[in-house]
Amino acid sequence: MPSTTLERRSRASTHKGVGLNHWGGVYVVVFLLCLMLCTALSFAKTKVLYTKLLDLTGPNGYYPTALVQGTDGNLYGATYGSIVGPPGHHTSTGGIVYKMTPAGEQTVLYTFCTQPNCPDGDAPNPLLLATNGNFYGTTPYGGAHPVVVENGPPYGGTIFEITPAGELTTLYSFCAQTNCADGSNSYSSLLQGTDGNFYGTTSRGGANGGGTIFRVSPAGKLTTLYSFPSMTVSNLDMALIQGTNGDFYGTTESGGANAKGTIFKITPTGKLTTLYSFCSQANCADGSYPEAGVIQATDGNFYGTTYSGGAGNFGSVFRITTSGTLTTLYSFCTTQGCPDGATPQTSLTQGTDGNLYGTTGGTQFSITTGGTLMTLHQAGGTLPTNALIQATNGAFYSTTYMGGKASLGSAYSLTVGLGPFLETVQPSAKVGKTVTILGQGFTGTTEVSFNGISASYTIISDTYLTATVPAGATTGLITVVTPSGTLTSNKPFVVKP
Repeated sequence: MPSTTLERRSRASTHKGVGLNHWGGVYVVVFLLCLMLCTALSFAKTKVLYTKLLDLTGPNGYYPTALVQGTDGNLYGATYGSIVGPPGHHTSTGGIVYKMTPAGEQTVLYTFCTQPNCPDGDAPNPLLLATNGNFYGTTPYGGAHPVVVENGPPYGGTIFEITPAGELTTLYSFCAQTNCADGSNSYSSLLQGTDGNFYGTTSRGGANGGGTIFRVSPAGKLTTLYSFPSMTVSNLDMALIQGTNGDFYGTTESGGANAKGTIFKITPTGKLTTLYSFCSQANCADGSYPEAGVIQATDGNFYGTTYSGGAGNFGSVFRITTSGTLTTLYSFCTTQGCPDGATPQTSLTQGTDGNLYGTTGGTQFSITTGGTLMTLHQAGGTLPTNALIQATNGAFYSTTYMGGKASLGSAYSLTVGLGPFLETVQPSAKVGKTVTILGQGFTGTTEVSFNGISASYTIISDTYLTATVPAGATTGLITVVTPSGTLTSNKPFVVKP
């Protein structure tokens, strides 16, 4: 069975020292029709530009995670480790949080684990931008209650908040309860729910030792929503998403009816339902071992990838309905040499053109919701890349877990001819609530509207404004009229009753 992330494969030897191995429902019909028509016309005309922006060399971090856009328009990320000190006397730390401009200029904001036993955490996972403009994340190790075990990584880990300036606050340290009943070793990023709380998973601990699904308040109060029976039926290291119906959705790498992984949903009160068990078809033609979570596209269905299985046994892209009907859209490596890539390990992103974008062990690709795949870039070999994100300038950004000048990772951009757009930090809100909107060129904005209804707004910066959901607003697109033109949101904003 494959490991959930390459990070877990490579961090098994040295925890500290000079070595680099470190343990570390409502949608707008017109909008959808436009996406389908535009996709058919433009998909084959894609012009791709791949640009390496940054090399990770050790002192500025190594083994980077996926990126996230901040309110200032810059990209923020974390690394599982870093090196501090002069040559010959350097040591390996528990990773960093950094800021990177769209042009690739990096600023290290925070270094983890500079104190014994890493009370602030160790080996941070990908960051989440919250509605307050700060970032939230988890670490699988360290914290106030680390538990060292023989022949394995220590139990523990943290949940933290960090400002764009680099001020870190530890909100919670796992293993605060006997036998780590509150969970331990979170390898996933967080999700901010519509209730303002944060949701995530741990791969160990809980009532049965098999990991947990948890909710934590912005003040750090943790509630365990669900405890998995054992690690052999969970391997739960993937981020959750919240569907438009309010329930949460995710995947497990193993377990299920065929021990090859599952897709599940869980209510905010903790009732879990398995929607699909992989390898339910002969020779696992439906895929096996999903190593990333799912996304909900604008058509209301969920999309994701599996690491193996499919017609070529090198992974697949799938679609699943809310009722659990799964369709395999694409199987990787069905021809010699795997020119389309193989073994995808990351989640998908829906671009503003309606296509889905993702990565494999050696490629970046786009795929229509009907299953037509285009390889956008080939990195060569099996260079692992993290999930793509589309920034509001229209370009995609990501990192390679290894590779680059020092073989310790790199950051890059991928442009495919898509223009600037708006993105809201929260996907839904009630009338009268404040919504955070990201974009560019906001200075001098003259109008903000929710599906055609004008709203009051406040310009915070050229890349960040807030708006109040106006009375009479209905679910639909948000538009902002700027001096350079009108910007439109990348997906319908849901106005809650």
